[in-house]
Amino acid sequence: MPAAIQIERQKEGLFRVRVREADTSTTHVVSVRPDYFQKLTRSGVTTEELIRRSFEFLLEHEPKEAILAEFDLAVIQRYFPDYEQEVRRRLAG
Repeated sequence: MPAAIQIERQKEGLFRVRVREADTSTTHVVSVRPDYFQKLTRSGVTTEELIRRSFEFLLEHEPKEAILAEFDLAVIQRYFPDYEQEVRRRLAG
């Protein structure tokens, strides 16, 4: 069963993300700068959809417990160099 990803906007550019798998869950605080959102999307998707696709990407590469508790979305690229290209592809398709 895939992970359940719940995203809640805290304030502009700041989100709380809860990832549930089986009987366990993790909580993450994610910030998204407007310029980075534009760089990755350039389409009619919401910030929440960008975050959802980003977490799907992360969960394919590491367990939810390995995902940072608090981070800016741009940090993913440092750990996974193919992130930006892959998330753009997923959002376009």
